[in-house]
Amino acid sequence: MFDLINNKKLRALAEKVMAEERLSFSDGMALEESNDLLGLGMLANTVRERKNGNKAYYINNRHINHTNVCVNTCKFCAFSKKAGDEGAYTMPLEQVMAEAHKYDGDGFSEFHIVGGLHPDLPYSYYVDMISMLHNDFPQTHLQAFTAVEIVFLAELAGKSVSDTLLDLKNAGLGSLPGGGAEIFDKNVRKKICPEKIDATTWLDTHKAAHRLGLKSNATMLYGHIENAEQRIDHLVRLREAQDETGGFMTFIPLAFHPANTKYGNIKGTTGQMDLKMIAISRLMLDNFPHIKAFWIMIGEKTAQVSLGFGADDMDGSVVEEKITHSAGADTAQLLSVSRIERLIIEAGRQPVERDTVYNLVGA
Repeated sequence: MFDLINNKKLRALAEKVMAEERLSFSDGMALEESNDLLGLGMLANTVRERKNGNKAYYINNRHINHTNVCVNTCKFCAFSKKAGDEGAYTMPLEQVMAEAHKYDGDGFSEFHIVGGLHPDLPYSYYVDMISMLHNDFPQTHLQAFTAVEIVFLAELAGKSVSDTLLDLKNAGLGSLPGGGAEIFDKNVRKKICPEKIDATTWLDTHKAAHRLGLKSNATMLYGHIENAEQRIDHLVRLREAQDETGGFMTFIPLAFHPANTKYGNIKGTTGQMDLKMIAISRLMLDNFPHIKAFWIMIGEKTAQVSLGFGADDMDGSVVEEKITHSAGADTAQLLSVSRIERLIIEAGRQPVERDTVYNLVGA
């Protein structure tokens, strides 16, 4: 089956993949060092189809970014503002609700809610936001607040992370998004996001959510100042956390967009790198059910091709995403369900609409 793989190291890894053996850190480095993209894709597709068959998932969802005001000054971020800056905004809860109702009747099964670390909003703002959304949309899953936001809210309230998560869960929170992970390596974090929580705190916050019955996603930001070793270390640490709690649903490799950031001199990622990160993620994260191709960041064409390189999820309709577009993304603000299904079918996959936790919609 793998006779077309030219690289000897990659052929040796193919035997481990076929035997369903876990790949080591050194195996991951061999994947990184290989330029046999089709060979990597073939291996990753084997794992992808082993786990998810021919299905390609998508969700009809809506992003709400309630504020871009943030106390942090992450160098890779083009979204955040300081209070008083031109373009800074904060939605009152009435506006959040108006935004949520803006597309009533479109059948969204998820609100995806993330924002900045606002220095002046009270703890009640966040709990009330979740409660009000849950009351108005009881059938819509609320995936809200990254681990970075959760820790900030816990400090704001003078509560533990677990108690903060429990407050939000009781108000209607359904799961956590995967943002804020960036790259776990401490030296890189000191350079790109020195004020952000460290890797251990990020992982501990997700594990605390898992213990409370909240599922979550995980991410990795690649294509900035990190190197191959740091990317593989990131994946191995996620895999170890998943071994412990089993609460991660999906891994999403996030391609760095340099425009309007402190790293504007860095070139954006290439299609080769984007597909390679999808494939390596699928091969290394053997205990993650799903790998997502986030079309907002890599474009719908690369996302479509990635369905043959390890990805089994195209995310969804999204609607009015602000964070990546602030960094120069030229992708659309939304994709219709019909467009997503066409992309999936053209890739030879079976489109399957899911909710946040991978229940089939309409089943």
